[in-house]
Amino acid sequence: QLQLVESGGGLVQPGGSLRLSCAGSGFTLNDYAIGWFRQAPGKEREGLSYINNNDGSTYYSDLVKGRFTISRDNAKNTVYLQMNNLKPEDTGVYRCAALFGHTTWGLSPWEYNDWGQGTQVTVSS
Repeated sequence: QLQLVESGGGLVQPGGSLRLSCAGSGFTLNDYAIGWFRQAPGKEREGLSYINNNDGSTYYSDLVKGRFTISRDNAKNTVYLQMNNLKPEDTGVYRCAALFGHTTWGLSPWEYNDWGQGTQVTVSS
């Protein structure tokens, strides 16, 4: 059974930083592309970043480019999202998702088959 569990969310002031974790079980993380998405109440889901299988190539949307960094630790079977210079508009539920192999459509949610439960990030003064 493939499972993803996010952690690391919380309340942070504008300009602050958080590191989110996406821990995998029931699968070898390195065989999957892992994407990060977020959604605020009443708003559409936004694709943020992904890391591909094996070669670890990464991509960032313009929403987070230059502020967020995605990485993978194969020994811990975990993908991280380092978030710096957080803004109030970054507030939302952050979820990681997995697909087998590498992405074809990047941050299209329908391409990802398995999703974590989400972790809340709130950016407020």
